[in-house]
Amino acid sequence: MRNLLRLCPLLLALALLFGAEPAFAGKRVALVLANSAYQHAPSLTNPVNDGSVIAKTLKDAGFDIVDSRHDLSALETRRVLRDFADATRDADIAVVYYAGHGIEVEGSNYLIPVDARLERDTDVYDEALSLDRVLVAVEPAKQLRLVILDACRDNPFGKTMKRSVASRGIGRGLAQVEPTSPNTLIAYSAKAGFTAQDGDGANSPFTVALSKHLTTPGLDVRRAFGFVRDDVLKSTGNKQEPFVYGSLGGDDVPLVPVKVAAAASPVANPQADIRRDYELALQVGNRAAWDAFLAQHPDGFYSSLAKLQLEKIGAEQAHAAAIEKAKQAEAERDRLAAVGAQKDAQLKAAADAKAAEQAQLAAQKAKEQAQQQAAAAEQQRVNLAAAAPSAAPASTASPAGTNVASLTPATTPADLSRSVQTELGRVGCFSGQADGNWNTSSQRSLSQFNRYAGTKLDVKVASTDALDTVKSKPSRVCPLVCEHGFKADGDKCTRIVCGDGYALNDDNECEKKRAGKPTASKPATSRRDDSEDRPARQRPQIGAAGGLGGLGGDAAGIATGARRASGGGQVFCTNGGCRPVNRGCHLEYRGGGGPGNDANAEVCN
Repeated sequence: MRNLLRLCPLLLALALLFGAEPAFAGKRVALVLANSAYQHAPSLTNPVNDGSVIAKTLKDAGFDIVDSRHDLSALETRRVLRDFADATRDADIAVVYYAGHGIEVEGSNYLIPVDARLERDTDVYDEALSLDRVLVAVEPAKQLRLVILDACRDNPFGKTMKRSVASRGIGRGLAQVEPTSPNTLIAYSAKAGFTAQDGDGANSPFTVALSKHLTTPGLDVRRAFGFVRDDVLKSTGNKQEPFVYGSLGGDDVPLVPVKVAAAASPVANPQADIRRDYELALQVGNRAAWDAFLAQHPDGFYSSLAKLQLEKIGAEQAHAAAIEKAKQAEAERDRLAAVGAQKDAQLKAAADAKAAEQAQLAAQKAKEQAQQQAAAAEQQRVNLAAAAPSAAPASTASPAGTNVASLTPATTPADLSRSVQTELGRVGCFSGQADGNWNTSSQRSLSQFNRYAGTKLDVKVASTDALDTVKSKPSRVCPLVCEHGFKADGDKCTRIVCGDGYALNDDNECEKKRAGKPTASKPATSRRDDSEDRPARQRPQIGAAGGLGGLGGDAAGIATGARRASGGGQVFCTNGGCRPVNRGCHLEYRGGGGPGNDANAEVCN
């Protein structure tokens, strides 16, 4: 009684904030559909196996109805959905699980029965079943409507079907959805626009994780899918990330409630009371709640976890303060530079800005480490509670921190770097291998993301802030750059093919070829007279009367005769007449000219 009175202030304050725990879920129904034996496409190995595992998991969890079907035609699927809708009218929780092929056309998602041909894009309206039809079947449920789609495989129909309209889009994977009905969740095995893996074993990685976490007693369905996401990312090397669309209210909604065994006589369990106080403080999540918890429970296992949560909050606040201080120091440095302050003042401001930047990086690393330690401790606590809900944690006599010292961080720096590299590759900013090595290439990729996304992320380290920011971008951020001769086609470069009569120019465009001019052989030309090869200042000038300026008619005749020579020979003219130049000889101009003075001389070698 004294312990209950001592806990009243904390319990009352938290109860006013969050109210009572949700009541036990009533009737629960499920429909499991699995298609493997496709008649007009290659068969799938895992869907039927996956459906059997999920059906058994739900039956073992105590669901009132679990209707499991596989390899249904379109007509059979419609009939099954109609019958299941009748079963959900008085249900509190309704679940539909589908494994098989799915396709997205014009932003809408469709499940593909085994008898579908899908020869053209418009056949999906007649031969497939829209996701909206499935949502109609679960709509009558009162507390939770859950649709799980392990249908994000690489679809063979999308590659062969004919397009009735060239602009009609057929997407890769499934399209993002926003449920319009309240208390509705739609879970994809891979994020919208991405494909999922079948895995190397008998079941897909998504189904393996679902069977492990979905029906954990007392575990909120949203947290269950969070654990599923972590397992699938780990098992696929960060290549596949499940995603959940929709929202629920503030109360926990477990698929399987915690069974409370009736005791012969009520026995006080101090650890149960402390655990309840801890979980209530965790829901509030602020410093005041943790201070109140530690004031009531200063020692023990849960106090160690609470101190880790306080350290995380303190590290986050210190990081925020460091960011603000760095911004102020940078602004002061820029202001002094703009007003032309003294050099000493500018140097001091630059040093302060540099120190503030270093402090910000240190605060960021401290924040990430505190977040990882708190997350790892909380994960261990949840695992212990799921494995043995009634068991008490480790002895409270151990000193603070002993129980969490051996915990492995939930995310190592290499895993964080690998996740950031993977997301940068998704948005088109990173083309290397996501190996977890945050090198110069990775830093350059994040810098490019900052440029096109308008962000100011620190490129020196791979941080959770960077991961969250890049993941928030639904599509390509960095432009696709193709070499000459290729053009961007979606997320890849394709070769440019020009039609007949066209050729690719330097601007990467097809232009019409120019007709080439016919090339005729040039006739042999005679060698010019040496007088033509001389510089112009040495050549005699022809006067208006046709003679040579300043010279007599004989010199003019000599020049004229020389020009008329053909066949490569030269003619030597004097006052006595003209004759061909002897073989092996040539004319040289000596100047002068006139009676008795020849302008040209015959030179023989």
